[in-house]
Amino acid sequence: MKVQNITDIDKFFQTVDSCKGKVELVTGEGDRLNLKSKLSQYVSMANIFSDGTIDELEIVAYEPDDINKLLSFMVNG
Repeated sequence: MKVQNITDIDKFFQTVDSCKGKVELVTGEGDRLNLKSKLSQYVSMANIFSDGTIDELEIVAYEPDDINKLLSFMVNG
């Protein structure tokens, strides 16, 4: 799923952390990074979040409840 216009980074990570299954960020090169890993959150996302907003990311979640949580975040912010 494509995630767009994330402005509340803390709330985004809280939503990811609340997911029960695996949540991955797909990089432009096709690599998949585990977003539930704090190391991945801080290290790999530092450049993306450097200006305080995210235009678009591709996120993969495997559990239906997790997909719904992420969709709800996108709609409700």
